[in-house]
Amino acid sequence: MKAPFRHLVTLATLAVAVLVPGAAQARTPVVLVTDIGTDIDDTWALALALRSPELDLKLVVVDPADTAYRAKVAAKFLEASGHARVDLAIGDNSLFNGDKEQTLLPWVEHYDMGKYPGRVFQDGVGALVDFIHKSTEPVTVIGIGPVNTLALALKRDPSLAAKCRFIGVGGSFDVGYGGGPPAAETNVRVNPEGLRTVLAAPWKDILLTPLDTCGSVGLAGERYHAIWSATTDPMLRALIESYCIFASRQTWMVCDYFTTRSTILYDCVAVHLACSEELVDIETAAFDVTPDGHTRRSPKGPFKARVALRWKNRDGFEAQLAGRLLSP
Repeated sequence: MKAPFRHLVTLATLAVAVLVPGAAQARTPVVLVTDIGTDIDDTWALALALRSPELDLKLVVVDPADTAYRAKVAAKFLEASGHARVDLAIGDNSLFNGDKEQTLLPWVEHYDMGKYPGRVFQDGVGALVDFIHKSTEPVTVIGIGPVNTLALALKRDPSLAAKCRFIGVGGSFDVGYGGGPPAAETNVRVNPEGLRTVLAAPWKDILLTPLDTCGSVGLAGERYHAIWSATTDPMLRALIESYCIFASRQTWMVCDYFTTRSTILYDCVAVHLACSEELVDIETAAFDVTPDGHTRRSPKGPFKARVALRWKNRDGFEAQLAGRLLSP
């Protein structure tokens, strides 16, 4: 590794150390609900969750559709990264309409789910309910995709929310895609009624990162190339291998993955917020979720949540993201 990369990693690792003042700090049990296997940012977010010392990832729930494929992506990445101890739950598949956005299919088409060393639960809703009820500590649920399985779990047992905080990627309040006007953000648009169910639940806390903050982040320059060059790190090797396959098959964004930067890493922001809120401005917003997937402020809106609306230090977040990913 060249000297500038070593200097960068040192600075980023020091930034992480500021967030983790003591090695004996308790780790928060985490459930990650993800639509991994479409956009690559879910894979980056899974890697960040595994490399965040504050978090103890216990269960990965894949949804909201084409869940057998998504489970393969999550399982192969966890196993390749040395984290096959993490349980997998296959979420509800009722939103699957036959359309397949299997951007990572060449990476997993020969992967045998039956050989995944960890536990795999076919009933994702039941696994989610059981895990939360059995936990002796408050659970952080991080939702980085549409929330179909989570909504069904809450309908089955509304008392779950009182034992958890929820951190989600979703919505668009003042800023939309590419810095444009507010838009129907994908995670909301796919299942707005499911999100309404989740937002209405009596969580210990609800924190959202909408496009206003999550839609502008990524890694570029030396930070990105340090990860690209980490060929001896099994997790980062699996990340870059899958990223290259994704980039060659996706159609909705420009992927300059060989030379300059990552794609937009929306989902990493939610994982970061499970560790620290210091780098964002958070407001409590009253709003509604419309049938077409918009999150619209309204003083009399039926929902209230804490919302990360602006960055205090986006560069600091990106430095910490690189540092954590580069710190096995």
